[in-house]
Amino acid sequence: MDPTAKDEMQPSLPPGSSCPGPEWPEQERAEQLARGAALKWASGIFYRPEQLARLGQYRSREVQRTRSLEARIKSVVQSYLEGVKTGVWQLAQALEAVQGAREALGQARGLLRGMAKAVQTLEPLREQAVQHKQLQALSQLLPRLRAVPAAVVHAQTLIDAHRLLEAYVSLRELEQLQEETWASLGGLELPVFEGLGPLAEALGQAVEATVGAAGQLAREDPALLVAAVRVAEVEAGRTTSLEQAPRDWRQRCLRALEEGLERVHFGTPLLPGPGALAGWLEALRVALPAELATAEALIAPCCPPHYKVVRLWAHTLHGGLRRCLQQFLEGPELGASDAFTLLHWALHVYLGPEMMGSLELGPEADVSQLEPLLTLENIEQLEATFVSKVRASVVQWLQKALEGEVAEWGREREPDTDPSGFYHSPMPAIVLQILEENIRVTSLVSESLQRRVHGMALSELGAFLRSFNDALIRFSRDHLRGEAVVPHYVSYLLAALNHQSALSSSVSVLQPEGVVSGALAPVEAALDELQRRICRLVLEALLLELQPLFATLPSRRWLSSPELLNNVCERTARFCRNFWRVRNPAFQVLLAETERAVVLQYLCALMQGRLVCRGADERNQAAERMQQDATQLRDLFLDLGLEESAHCAPVLLTLRKLLNLHDPTMLGLEVASLRQQFPDVSEEHVSALLDLRGDVSREQRQAALSSLQDGPQPSPRAGRRALFSLVPAPTPSPSSCLFSGSCA
Repeated sequence: MDPTAKDEMQPSLPPGSSCPGPEWPEQERAEQLARGAALKWASGIFYRPEQLARLGQYRSREVQRTRSLEARIKSVVQSYLEGVKTGVWQLAQALEAVQGAREALGQARGLLRGMAKAVQTLEPLREQAVQHKQLQALSQLLPRLRAVPAAVVHAQTLIDAHRLLEAYVSLRELEQLQEETWASLGGLELPVFEGLGPLAEALGQAVEATVGAAGQLAREDPALLVAAVRVAEVEAGRTTSLEQAPRDWRQRCLRALEEGLERVHFGTPLLPGPGALAGWLEALRVALPAELATAEALIAPCCPPHYKVVRLWAHTLHGGLRRCLQQFLEGPELGASDAFTLLHWALHVYLGPEMMGSLELGPEADVSQLEPLLTLENIEQLEATFVSKVRASVVQWLQKALEGEVAEWGREREPDTDPSGFYHSPMPAIVLQILEENIRVTSLVSESLQRRVHGMALSELGAFLRSFNDALIRFSRDHLRGEAVVPHYVSYLLAALNHQSALSSSVSVLQPEGVVSGALAPVEAALDELQRRICRLVLEALLLELQPLFATLPSRRWLSSPELLNNVCERTARFCRNFWRVRNPAFQVLLAETERAVVLQYLCALMQGRLVCRGADERNQAAERMQQDATQLRDLFLDLGLEESAHCAPVLLTLRKLLNLHDPTMLGLEVASLRQQFPDVSEEHVSALLDLRGDVSREQRQAALSSLQDGPQPSPRAGRRALFSLVPAPTPSPSSCLFSGSCA
């Protein structure tokens, strides 16, 4: 480029500018700062007069510096302008090259348009070439294609003859020919190969059916089973160039193994009907271990190791049985026997050494990974069903036992006795046997079922005891009202007391191991209540005979003659003549209650105020009569067999002291002593006894009664029972004299 052109390309500078380019705000601000800094420097240098002499030096120095700066600036600007000139020249060269390329591309576009027209004229020729190539390939394959229909028919014949390996070889040859034809004809499908799809499906179904009968074929024709498995395995490794879905015959074989096994053992026709569950489970107990043994010994060698035949067999049998039981439980509600059988079989037999817990099953069975045969909901359902059914049966059995016992109460003869002479009935043994057998048999299943049945048994036993109690009340009411007079009324009450004793002594058999001891408390309380009820009914019958005799006690006749109490003792002895047929400890309880009732009746009569002693002689007679009566009652009940420690008659001896006291001023001491022995004695009782003496003044009465409050508190005694609190005073009421406290 000549210098003239270069000069023309140089940018022009505006007038008054010291440097090229436009003025920038930053440049103006920099100049202002420079001027300010120069002024500040000059004012600092020339502030003192002696510095003015050196002004010329400073001026020449600044001129030189300014020239140097201008030279450097010119050099930088010149360099910058040269770079700009070079860039402009390069851009001009690039523009020329782009224009040349545009012209070349236009020429190429024209050539391509001409070639496209030529290609369109060659397209029919290309199609003719492709068709010629296909016809050439088809002519070469034509002999083999003609044989395809016959080969398909032959392969189907092999399938029908169960020659699976040969059929698979034929199928593979036909499919290879199909692939070659497809590749040669450019993806064209020929109608001659339409039969290959159904043929392959038929072979797959044959393989599946063969494997599904593996259990039978392993014994009869293992070669056929091996052939079917080999076909499935070879097919699993096959690849094809055709756009076909893969035939997963291996998975179909595994499914066929599972479905065939379930069909053999758990098919719908094989499900048990009502009442046939036990036989079906017993058949499975024999069949399933045999099936596992067959799988391990015969089927596993016919299959590849990755089939894990033994594990497949164990898990398939378990899954099929589990689904079958679930379906069975969703049907009609089971009976008690079927529910128990299924629970015991599933929880013990199935997992026991005869089946899945057998030592002959190796680790390949992997039974530890099996799900529980019955879910917790299934077990809960079966236990609830069993308990409800057993409860209904137990209620029916107990009701029949009670009805049979009640029917015997109206007989014309006395109750049956055992060899020892005690009244006896099989009812207690039947009741306990029914309940105990149901509790015991559930221990074979599980603790939870045993607890359920144990609770049910105790509940029904309590209900039975209440029904027995109610039956006794009706029996007594009808007899006493005369609606159904029973010749041996008391004897059957005594027999019922023996039943209570038998139940009470044997109820512990209903207590299984591991159950808290307090579970029997409600039943024991019901038994105690039944014992009290029977004792009360017996004593009611006794008091009906004794009340007319006690109506004349005390009296002048009583003071002078023992005839009154002799009659009481005779009737009591006659009434109690069969008490010995009651077993201990109920015998002692009944005698103690009888003696207590007689003493209470005696005290009731004594408190009625029928007699007031006229003097010391009559008081002595009354005291003497009470002593004789106490002795006579003691001897009577000792002869009957009552232990002396249980006697209540000694209270008469204490009252005798109160009557026999000669100095009325000492009555307070006797009253205090009486209270120490009998804390339930009241002021009314003491007042009635003082009335019987007939010689106590008002002051003496007050002093004696005050000793009840002022005297020392009575010391508690273990086993002490109420006596005077059961004696009404001063108004008599014969029926209220009957003891209503504890009979135990």
